[in-house]
Amino acid sequence: MKFHEFTLDPFQEEAITAIEENDSVVVSAPTGSGKTLIADYIIHKHKDDAKRIIYTAPIKALSNQKYKDFSQEYGSDKIGLMTGDIVINPGAKVLIMTTEIYRNMAISKDEDLKNIAYVIFDEVHYINDIERGYVWEESIIYSVPEVRFLALSATIPNAQEFSDWISAIKGHTVRTVVATKRNVPLEHQFFDYELGMTTLKKIKDAKSIPGYHDVFRRRGRGKDRRRNRDTEPDHVDLIKELGMDKLPCLFFTFSRRDTQEKAKQLSRTGLFRKNSEIVKIMRAHLENVPSDVNKLKSTILMKEVLPRSIAFHHAGLLPAIKEMVEDLFGKGLIKVSYATETFAVGINMPAKTVCFAALRKYDGIGFRMLNTKEYFQIAGRAGRRGMDKVGYVVSMIHRPTFNYTEIKRLTSKDIEPIKSQFKLSVNTILNLVDQHSDEEIEHILRLSFFSYQKFGKEYASVPTKKLMARYNSVCKKLNKLGFIDGHTLSDKGRFSSKIFADEITMGEIFATDFMRDLSVYQILLILAALAYEPRRMNKFKKTFGNKELTDLVTKIKRHPYLSREKKFENLKLVTVFIKPVYDGKTMFDVLALTNLLEGDLIRVYGQIIDKAGQVKKATGDFTVRDTMKDCEGIVKKALEGVYDFG
Repeated sequence: MKFHEFTLDPFQEEAITAIEENDSVVVSAPTGSGKTLIADYIIHKHKDDAKRIIYTAPIKALSNQKYKDFSQEYGSDKIGLMTGDIVINPGAKVLIMTTEIYRNMAISKDEDLKNIAYVIFDEVHYINDIERGYVWEESIIYSVPEVRFLALSATIPNAQEFSDWISAIKGHTVRTVVATKRNVPLEHQFFDYELGMTTLKKIKDAKSIPGYHDVFRRRGRGKDRRRNRDTEPDHVDLIKELGMDKLPCLFFTFSRRDTQEKAKQLSRTGLFRKNSEIVKIMRAHLENVPSDVNKLKSTILMKEVLPRSIAFHHAGLLPAIKEMVEDLFGKGLIKVSYATETFAVGINMPAKTVCFAALRKYDGIGFRMLNTKEYFQIAGRAGRRGMDKVGYVVSMIHRPTFNYTEIKRLTSKDIEPIKSQFKLSVNTILNLVDQHSDEEIEHILRLSFFSYQKFGKEYASVPTKKLMARYNSVCKKLNKLGFIDGHTLSDKGRFSSKIFADEITMGEIFATDFMRDLSVYQILLILAALAYEPRRMNKFKKTFGNKELTDLVTKIKRHPYLSREKKFENLKLVTVFIKPVYDGKTMFDVLALTNLLEGDLIRVYGQIIDKAGQVKKATGDFTVRDTMKDCEGIVKKALEGVYDFG
């Protein structure tokens, strides 16, 4: 069978056959095997009928890429995009959005979710994510009965269990399609400071040699040879050993700043000659950006490394700079690109070789080993279909933390099953109370993947008291705070049912008289405090105190609930984000006052716009809506020419 001039693999044919029979499909296949072609088939199948398609992705970068890809293929008039801060053509035939947006629309029974044929969940294994996994689960639970699903995942051992759960709660056939063979097989290698490119066993043998430390000390390089036995392997040595025949290389590191430092170090070795074609493409990309973009440290460094076919890519870069790197990489002009793991999530930029700077990462709590799904998600970018016979995956090994058994398990096979991360948020509970009877609520809670995984097909027999404990506890709190009155929502509760984070705090501020005498500046400070996620390494040169800040702090301290909101401890800190832009300055003026990367600052502003948009949609008060529009306008003006909000 052929589609779009491609001869389909058996798993693709099997999935398409199921779609023709109007079944839902769960596809489990290695990264880079062509799962997206099945989604493309659904869009093509319905292109001339009245049905709509929803395409969801776990991150904005992937949503943006799919929007561009599908717009080129089907025409921009047929494709829409919704990512919180960006809304383009929301009534389009094919609507691409982050999974959170779809979940929010599904749970609130949004009018825009009518006449949907399929909802496509790309990277559905994100259901494993501790913080966000519940979003995928709730998206499926709250979808209307008529809709069908295409769930695309990297290899998951329990794909059939996931399919069985969907079938059990939605009452229609769900087909499981599994592919285990990659079109381009992977060869896993390791790079050791002493042995160079080698195998795990040889590193294990070398480390177990009696008197290893003494032997290694004599072979070490440099004046202090004792230090070398604990030195991490050098990425430049690794690139040199790969040789030109194993490039291009995607070199993954779990630090944004490290991507830039490594790119600079490799560039200054003179290993690669300058490429005049790259320079021309760079000029074309940068000719229409604000002049301040060219003054950024990251842009200056990018201009240094890119002509030598070296790049770096991470979420802290401006969109225009990331697009430039992606364009050059896609054209085959980049030999080595240092990237963080977001580059491995769905973005179709394969290379011949993938390298890991380490197999450990910081997860916000501490350093831990990658799990098998994370490793193979990244490793799967190695090997270009139709170009390479094999893809190379090379992990740098640091001997002091080397654990042979652990690394062998990690790199042998993706064995990570998907597990429910279901949790009842305030938003979920408010919508349950608003839309369902007590009996219906209990039934819905029994539908969770958590219940199914714990009790299998006997999930209906879970004791009611145990099942409803969390729900009843939160309801009691919401009753006490005045968001629920018995079994119905108060005005404040109805407002917060349309808010998807900080629901209680936002309700206390924007659905009461609390905000009546607040200025636009004070409201922007509140939104910024709720949006900003503090990091120990973040530094600020100055903050801006004034009477408006003092009055706001005093007002919050007097409020019985808001006074306990820890995020408002940062009100003075976030003046650095708000005061300059309120005074008509740009994000570049703010960047001069902090060490935040430009992409991280844009994320803060994007979150502010998103929260203002949620308030605007949730409130029936025209004065509040106008105030939110003013807030959005101030922030968007500060980002003119840098970020397109649609």
